[in-house]
Amino acid sequence: RDIALLEMTGARYHADQITTARALPALARAKRNGLDITAGTSIHHLTLNELDIADYRTFFKVKPPLRSEEDRQAVIEALRDGLIDIISSMHTPQDEESKRLPFEEAASGAVGLETLLPAALRLYHSGDLTLAELFRAMSLNPAKRLGLASGRLTEGAPADLVLFDPDAPFVLDRWKLNSKSKNTPFDGARMQGKVLATYVAGTPVFEAS
Repeated sequence: RDIALLEMTGARYHADQITTARALPALARAKRNGLDITAGTSIHHLTLNELDIADYRTFFKVKPPLRSEEDRQAVIEALRDGLIDIISSMHTPQDEESKRLPFEEAASGAVGLETLLPAALRLYHSGDLTLAELFRAMSLNPAKRLGLASGRLTEGAPADLVLFDPDAPFVLDRWKLNSKSKNTPFDGARMQGKVLATYVAGTPVFEAS
């Protein structure tokens, strides 16, 4: 339906959460036909699947829901091939009370901003995506779609930088997150890749302790 409207209007369009293999053929046709369309997926759908919900822990309840492993692999392949352009954090904070409810009643959503890079590096360490592919999808492509000068290291561009150690191991503790909400599905997960510092327009806004 959205693509049909895009064909009729000639508008620019971003398909935000592509999470299933079934969605990919229509997206591919739209791009082949020259429509001004980009597509994104979330870091949760790239690194987790429906089996992670086995114990019905509400931190794994997100929207769209986590999909099958087959869907996850198809979305990774689409990202690698350039069919999907953008990886988002899908940062959706929820309060503790809304996540203490039974799974069916609990609010959907998970924080993702602070865990975006270490979670994405799982895809690098597993060999699914290169660092260049990850950073293109997390920085360059979003900036291009929004018409921003950031997202790349070029002379005159804003010095928006992240310094990180891609191999630093750590166990994620949700209580150490800076976010007021702590509803992360990666609580207690072994991660490899730690942010050391973040700069916005050359100004340090975060330094690891």
